[in-house]
Amino acid sequence: MIKKHIPNFITCLNLFAGSIAVYYGFLGNYPAVFGLVLLAALFDFLDGFAARALHAYSPMGKELDSLADMVSFGLAPGVVAFSLLSHTSLPAWLAFAGFIIPVFSALRLAKFNIDERQTTSFIGMPTPANAIFWIGIGFSFPDFMIDNSWLILALIIGMSGLLVTEIPMFSLKFKSFKWKDSRVQYIFLIQCVIMIALFKLGAFPIIIVLYILNSLANLFFSKK
Repeated sequence: MIKKHIPNFITCLNLFAGSIAVYYGFLGNYPAVFGLVLLAALFDFLDGFAARALHAYSPMGKELDSLADMVSFGLAPGVVAFSLLSHTSLPAWLAFAGFIIPVFSALRLAKFNIDERQTTSFIGMPTPANAIFWIGIGFSFPDFMIDNSWLILALIIGMSGLLVTEIPMFSLKFKSFKWKDSRVQYIFLIQCVIMIALFKLGAFPIIIVLYILNSLANLFFSKK
């Protein structure tokens, strides 16, 4: 039936948007990358939603989803980091450090596919979150980052490490709509609304930092 192909078609739209984002990333057109990766993230959400609604899960769909994510949320942010570094005063070869991001994204996606612990939450930072951080940085703070090249390198190392860390990070999937069951998700969504109201499109990298801090806080208090 045709409905079983709908989720895979949406996943292909994710891959298509991510591929164009890579092109614009090499051109240093960060607003275009920003819009295209957010569009890819929307398709990434919709393919899962469609698979659940249509009961159209398939092994091919799972593999295709990871391949699309590798481009949209692995290579595209890596190209943004590469482009930013290539405009700094650092030696030209250091710009290739940006491609550490897709390497660790691949490790993250491969780990996710075989890790049965990550059904309702994450172990390590999901690749879309990392991608949104980088495209947000490129869109909102390119000049600041270029003037502080050491910070780009530090963020590459730190964010790449978070992709493969064993730190539990929450998912936005709601167990229920009760406050006690989804307190972390509600608090984070309220923070997102506040940040967007204050900083508009510049809020995206801040939101990802808040996601990391909320995950760490949740881990700390859950052990109490």
